[in-house]
Amino acid sequence: MKLDLRSNMGGVFNPSLSNAQRALPVGRWTFFLTTVSPVTPMKRHTSLLSVLVAAALGLGAVAPSTHAAKEMPNFLLLDDFGKAHELHRADGKVAVFFFTGVGCPIARKSVGKLKTLKEHFGNDISLHIIDSEAPGDNAAVQKEAAELGFANFPVLMDSHQALALALGVERTAEVVAVDTKDWSILYRGAIDDQLAEGAEKPAPTSNYLQDALTAHLAGQAVATPRTAAKGCLIAFEKTTSAADAPISYTKQIAPVLREKCATCHRENDIAPFSFSSYTVAKRKARMIEEVLLTQRMPPWHADPHFGQFSEVPSLTTQETQNLIRWVEQGAPQDAGADPLAEPLAPAPDWPLGQPDYVIKLPQVEEIPATGVLPYRHIRIPSPIAEDVWLDATVIKPGNRKVVHHAIVYAKFPGAINEEGFRGVKIAGWAPGRGPVRLPENTGVFLGKNAQLEVEIHYTTNGTPQTDQTEIGLYVLKKKPEFAYRTGMAIKIALNIPPGEPDARTEANYTFRHDSILYTLTPHMHVRGSWMNYEAIFPDGRHETLLSVPRYDFNWQTAYRFAEPRRIPAGTKIVVTGAFDNSSKNPFNPDPTKQVRWGQQSWDEMFIGYLGYAEIPAPAASPGTTPPAASATPGANPEAAIARP
Repeated sequence: MKLDLRSNMGGVFNPSLSNAQRALPVGRWTFFLTTVSPVTPMKRHTSLLSVLVAAALGLGAVAPSTHAAKEMPNFLLLDDFGKAHELHRADGKVAVFFFTGVGCPIARKSVGKLKTLKEHFGNDISLHIIDSEAPGDNAAVQKEAAELGFANFPVLMDSHQALALALGVERTAEVVAVDTKDWSILYRGAIDDQLAEGAEKPAPTSNYLQDALTAHLAGQAVATPRTAAKGCLIAFEKTTSAADAPISYTKQIAPVLREKCATCHRENDIAPFSFSSYTVAKRKARMIEEVLLTQRMPPWHADPHFGQFSEVPSLTTQETQNLIRWVEQGAPQDAGADPLAEPLAPAPDWPLGQPDYVIKLPQVEEIPATGVLPYRHIRIPSPIAEDVWLDATVIKPGNRKVVHHAIVYAKFPGAINEEGFRGVKIAGWAPGRGPVRLPENTGVFLGKNAQLEVEIHYTTNGTPQTDQTEIGLYVLKKKPEFAYRTGMAIKIALNIPPGEPDARTEANYTFRHDSILYTLTPHMHVRGSWMNYEAIFPDGRHETLLSVPRYDFNWQTAYRFAEPRRIPAGTKIVVTGAFDNSSKNPFNPDPTKQVRWGQQSWDEMFIGYLGYAEIPAPAASPGTTPPAASATPGANPEAAIARP
């Protein structure tokens, strides 16, 4: 993973900042600046503290006597540019993290030392600055970074302070140096002995970090692998009456796991195990910490600084810190009944109620134990003999262990089939996407006696499986006010070079009529890295609607606006994104391959879906010609696509 702009990261791309400007390469080590405080979008307020925090992130510990000579946990953080950085994609032979905080005198005075180290060691190291103060303030971080000459260097924002807690970092200006071969911590502590709280020597007499890097890169043992950090104390979220007080499993941990995790982590659902007892939670404690630090869980990938969306499955800072502290305390169980042992109410067969029509796959599908399977296209006649408007179409996988995703298309007279698409898309399902009704006063037209085609992708899990997925159709009693449509900003002419970590591409979609925008859904395959939706309005204004700094193919998330957005005619949606075809992408099946468009997950796609409804034009005045309809009933909403 890279900690500079050239690493695999997503978010909003600022063309005014080059990779060289954002990176601070130093030999085989890479340094990153990270802030633990919540970040403000697109702010460059990178503080020296941020830089110091990043170093400490890698090596810091709550108690200086513990946490020495241990493996650095993998983590993922967004920087103040909105880009994602993951430890395991860091460049250099050594990754150096410096923890910082805005306004800390020792952190501020350490910036020059970090620059000198980077210049001395070159590409052997990567440098990362981390800000772990909460709440984070991107604007303040960017302001301080500019003052200290780091204006174009990313500062990683440890917004929930999870990384600092996991490492036991208590003060800014702590550095953590990590060997990128095995992620072991080779040095942790102060940069040198010149600065201390309220004191300063004319010059350092011991250069701890430089000596450690020199020895390690020469293949020698580090003489002093641990020193005490001398910086400003970091204030953490108050989770208990005392910082070291035990976290209550029954009151603080189990309720969160039950409410935020067990909806998927239960029997016969999409998660690989069930949170059914304290025993399970304790057994998975270290994995809980890992998925929190890498932000794999909860499964939500939008940058919180752009757009307001509904049904966000996130944890609060306090919930996150409670979980981290509980794991670090050894995952103890206190007295009282186990809340996880109480069975959850069974999930309803059809969460939206009984459908008007239920369709099953015509036969049981057999899935082998192993292998990579091609998509299956199964045709089913619609059971509805008249034209109808649908309020919802729900795909209910028969076997969630092996159904990777499914899409239902409908063909009928008037439906357009263009660019290889199979008619009107009326439904889709993927892990993490629950059943929902269409927005109020909208519906999807389904022509009479339509031919349905189910595109279904199965994945193997080690044992033979079977599946007979069902589809539920919910019919509106009357024609809705608006026709719900699916637009696509799509780029088919993909040509991703071998080994390229940030192969960027772009697609556009222009609204021809005043519309209401409800949903944005990024879609790429396993090399997908990040995607960003930007609206350019007719008056010239630019607005980022959605930024997904780290795209995850395993979660085909539809981002629904908390309040639908009114979009004037002529607005252009610019969808930018990138693919990581490098060996550092753990999902990449073959980094030596030139990758083009294709249906299989080892091929690629680039589609920015938009769920919207056109606002009908005002009725024509007497004696005038009424405007032509923008689309015939049932016309394929995917036909209005941006050409590559």
